[in-house]
Amino acid sequence: MKKMLAIFPALLLASSLEAQSDLVARIHFLGGDKIAADPNSRSFTNEFSSPEARAFGAGALDKVSRVAAAWFKPASGAGNSQALLRPLLDDLAKSEWVLEIKDGARSPEYALAIRLHASRAEAWAKDLQAVAQSWSGSAVVPGKDGWEAKKQNPAGHLRFSRAGDWVVIDCGPDALTLQEGIVPVGPETNWLSANVDWPRLAQLFPSLREFDLPKFAFEMTARDGYFRFNGKLNLSQPLTSEPWRMPTNYIHQPFVSFMAARGIGPWLARQPWFRPYLVQPQPNQVFVWAMPQIPFQTFAAEPVPNSSTALAGLQRDLSANAAWKDQFTRPVTLTLTNDRVALTGFPFIAPFAQAVHEPGGDFLAGGFFPNTPRSKGLPPELFEQLNAPGVVYYQWEITGDRLKGVHELTQLLLMLTKRDQLDGRSTAFKWLQRVGPTLGNSVTIVKQASPTELTFTRKSHSGLTAFELLLLANWVESPRFPAMDLHQADRPRLVPVKRSAAPPPMPLPSK
Repeated sequence: MKKMLAIFPALLLASSLEAQSDLVARIHFLGGDKIAADPNSRSFTNEFSSPEARAFGAGALDKVSRVAAAWFKPASGAGNSQALLRPLLDDLAKSEWVLEIKDGARSPEYALAIRLHASRAEAWAKDLQAVAQSWSGSAVVPGKDGWEAKKQNPAGHLRFSRAGDWVVIDCGPDALTLQEGIVPVGPETNWLSANVDWPRLAQLFPSLREFDLPKFAFEMTARDGYFRFNGKLNLSQPLTSEPWRMPTNYIHQPFVSFMAARGIGPWLARQPWFRPYLVQPQPNQVFVWAMPQIPFQTFAAEPVPNSSTALAGLQRDLSANAAWKDQFTRPVTLTLTNDRVALTGFPFIAPFAQAVHEPGGDFLAGGFFPNTPRSKGLPPELFEQLNAPGVVYYQWEITGDRLKGVHELTQLLLMLTKRDQLDGRSTAFKWLQRVGPTLGNSVTIVKQASPTELTFTRKSHSGLTAFELLLLANWVESPRFPAMDLHQADRPRLVPVKRSAAPPPMPLPSK
């Protein structure tokens, strides 16, 4: 359990915010040992302490250690930095720690404070110093309560010090200031807390810009067998939303997941991955749901002024800008018939978009498999949730059931779009197989507190939704980790070998 409870904060290294002018991120993790001693942690033993979970966690930390070792760019002939760093990551899984990222004058500064027993603190001092000494172009000198490694070209500092039972490591290009005030004061009850200025973090790390997230902060603990999140999001632009307008006849039970969001039109319009499917004007609401009968029955709908006009515009844009077809491994045909656009040429699925006319208005709907006839209307409880004051986002699912369906759909889509599928022999896949059947209801609610501030809550057995679990698994297993890059590597073209004439048959032995 210790490793897996740490894997989310250890891998999702971009989470934190508050009013310090140059502090971009702060994460506080309570530590696997303390969490394991909490009676509330017993509910998660099967999820995070199974052999599959431990193997997944160990493999993930192996990859993190390789990335960390490569960052030091050891001098030629230096020792194996990864072998020295890898045991330290096990301490990060077990121990309480705080990570801060600061926007320095020339480049980011990082500070890590970790609470360790004396023997492990000595191991950190010794092993990190050995890594620092292998740092190309660096010199290690004694410092206050520790040591400091300085590098001239490019400039860099790595400082190690002790503060009681805390070890503090500070790294950056200039004089280091993050150590002051990083050690927590007083007891902490949250298992994980994070505060991040994502737009500024994306400026420091351009690869994060594609996620286009706002400033956010959250706290996570556990109670009654559920992870519980509470947090806020600070938007750069005011969010505007209209009353819910949902296709209540087209959406029907049974389903294993349901999501509704409003006020998201401007955000969707900015996303490069969504631009081929933009509707003009882009609707400000979207509904996504999945049904249990067939794994590929995932649908979406959005309200539009005139669904036939919107569908014709979508078909026209897709036909005029056909570059999106190059993403697929096989030829794709786009057809428009009877208020319906269909993509043909795929195995197992039949992607479509269609105009939907209902008494409540017009909608543009789509999915990967035909919708079944309406059998049971929507439950009153759903409307109660959506109509609660300030709700702008609601997501519910039976995570275990949804995980099976979304996994099959994403595996097929990865194959069809020239990307690597999640290997069935991988530790991530085996962990998902083990944890999936244990996961029940998950509910996430976002409310608008002011034009630029949202608050959110989540109650979940795993802390993550089915799609987020798959995203985590695919990320860890990505061949180019820590990049989330699943594009298949170019494979050499197979050239047929010219065969020589077949040799004559061997003579039969004489009698």
